Amino acid sequence: MRRATANTAFDTPDDPDRTLRRELRRIQLRPHLIDGCLTATGLTINPPTQP
Repeated sequence: MRRATANTAFDTPDDPDRTLRRELRRIQLRPHLIDGCLTATGLTINPPTQP
């Protein structure tokens, strides 16, 4: 996301919002990126237990 916003002069107030949403969508479509971030933290995801 840094590459998309680094050294960028946005023309309108909507441009940063549009850029941020586009970059977040790119991350959302690459689940291996999110899995890699979680793996690097050492955290585990446990499914919720039923009461």
